[in-house]
Amino acid sequence: MNVNIQTVHFDADEKLVEYVSRKLAKLQTFHDRILKVDVFLKLDNVVHTIKDKIAEIRVHVPKHDFFVKASSKSFEESFDCAMESIVSQIKRKKEKLAA
Repeated sequence: MNVNIQTVHFDADEKLVEYVSRKLAKLQTFHDRILKVDVFLKLDNVVHTIKDKIAEIRVHVPKHDFFVKASSKSFEESFDCAMESIVSQIKRKKEKLAA
């Protein structure tokens, strides 16, 4: 599984990258043929004082792509929410294929 983490409008510290990588490693348990995972961490409303943290996850598997986007006041919270959504998408797709 090839993991690509990109940050937009800021530089991520080592703890955030480590957190994201550790969580992404668990994706292998839900789908064994994941080719590539793209994670985009973005700051929204950069010109305003209130900055929303956005996490986007795109998972590439053969013949299908999963995508989810979540935003909140912290990257960890956004990423956790996005991970829950992507896991449920993967589970639903596998159930459909099994049926």
